[in-house]
Amino acid sequence: MHRETIRVPVGDGLTIVADVAGRRGAPTVVLGHGGGQTRHSWDKAEEQLAEAGYYAINYDLRGHGDSDWSPDGDYAITSRAADLARVAEQGSRPLALVGASLGGITAMVAATLGLEIAAIVLVDIVPKVSITGVSKIRDFMMANPDGFGGLEEAADAISAYYPDRPRPKDLSGLRKNLRPGADGRWHWHWDRRMMEDERAGPRAILHLLDEADWTDSVPTLLVRGMKSDIVTDDGVADLRRRVPHLEIADIRGAGHMVAGDRNDEFNAAVIEFLTRVMPPA
Repeated sequence: MHRETIRVPVGDGLTIVADVAGRRGAPTVVLGHGGGQTRHSWDKAEEQLAEAGYYAINYDLRGHGDSDWSPDGDYAITSRAADLARVAEQGSRPLALVGASLGGITAMVAATLGLEIAAIVLVDIVPKVSITGVSKIRDFMMANPDGFGGLEEAADAISAYYPDRPRPKDLSGLRKNLRPGADGRWHWHWDRRMMEDERAGPRAILHLLDEADWTDSVPTLLVRGMKSDIVTDDGVADLRRRVPHLEIADIRGAGHMVAGDRNDEFNAAVIEFLTRVMPPA
């Protein structure tokens, strides 16, 4: 599979970095990762989507990975949605959006703000999230403001936060989520200021989605990790009320990081759904 890395201008001098794979002109699938992650969490999904006949665009959200950080700390969800619309212009129609957590929220808001889409896949995210679960993620992301002395130290922090996931023997993959700082320490590959932007908070998102008009017409799949502390039965019921034709794929043994916990099952569920509602050319 041939993978190419591109930079997409999104305004205000900012550029978004994305990997693209598959045949140009084919139905397009844009992959948006979760908060605190990078596009590399989708590497295998991107590859399998391209092999299935889609043109896959796998991007780093603003403030993450190799994409630019906002100089004025603008991480409003509407700004992220506008970024997504510009990234989607690099592909063709029909267009599907696959988003995990923050990437899924961005997809829902982009649809609300007018981005024309043929399908949405929400990966362990609903408009009405568990506040307890969100607080746990926030606490983890805001911890260690001074970084880590090495990859071992970062791996220890991840294991403490997510003890159910086996600690990798090879820590080289962590280099995709960390960057060495001028202080000689390793720091997460995302801008901490995004945690301070209230325009990306749950209340703002619920308000936007209350006005959504795509929910009756766009095929939507929720891929839920059955061990998730973000998506509750109440949250699923709320989403089903908003999206009457909602489909749900429950991935057993997976937590909030569904793709990382059960990658093959996740990819199979997404591709099966997309080939039904937006067949590849």
